[in-house]
Amino acid sequence: MPHTTLTVFTLKPGNRRWGLAQMGTSPASLHRVPGLRFFKLMGSGANNGFGFWPNLDRYGFMGVWEDAAAAAVFFGQHSLWATYKVRSSEMWTVQLAPLKAHGLWDGKTPFDYPISQLPAENAPLAVLTRASIRLRKTPRFWQFVEPTSAALAQAGGVRAAIGLGELPLVRQATFSVWESAQAMQEYAYRDVRHREVIKLTRSEQWYGEELFARFQVLASSGTLDGQDPLAGLLAAPESYSR
Repeated sequence: MPHTTLTVFTLKPGNRRWGLAQMGTSPASLHRVPGLRFFKLMGSGANNGFGFWPNLDRYGFMGVWEDAAAAAVFFGQHSLWATYKVRSSEMWTVQLAPLKAHGLWDGKTPFDYPISQLPAENAPLAVLTRASIRLRKTPRFWQFVEPTSAALAQAGGVRAAIGLGELPLVRQATFSVWESAQAMQEYAYRDVRHREVIKLTRSEQWYGEELFARFQVLASSGTLDGQDPLAGLLAAPESYSR
């Protein structure tokens, strides 16, 4: 069964130049990792990832694996990831199974695979939204999306929310983890600013490509800003972050 992971890592002081270089050099090694069928290495912005300016200390790595065993071998034994661990002050990894996904990511459907069973009604849920923004639409995108996305982190029931991106300004993603599907739906359908942005993306055609995915959260390990965002909601997993 395919297996999805997302890791957010924060670099130790003095590693900014190294971290920025990895955006260009690490993909060559990642393409050769056994069992890694799709991956994205992403940067982050200021203000929890949602700011216009980059945060050169924080990055994200998303992988879709042939199975959980392939992921465990990479995180536990691969020399590239060992280097990331040494240079990071903290890492947080969530293991995911897709519940619903539509759209494309670089022309691919990375999360188009079934899961073995549906989660409990009150189980934690993760949401990924990703888009390639049309260049002429970037001023409008940042005018509305930056403050709206920043407010997401304060929504009721959200345990973590972070902005990530493959390229500054024009290839952006938002990843959020919620205590339950109900908490996520209450935000999506009741927050006025969120609904306004959704309408604008359609009417003004901001995106050249977009993807939306909803995931069951299987496990959470490591820390983000000093704590595990899902502490107390999930059983302790095998750690991919340490």
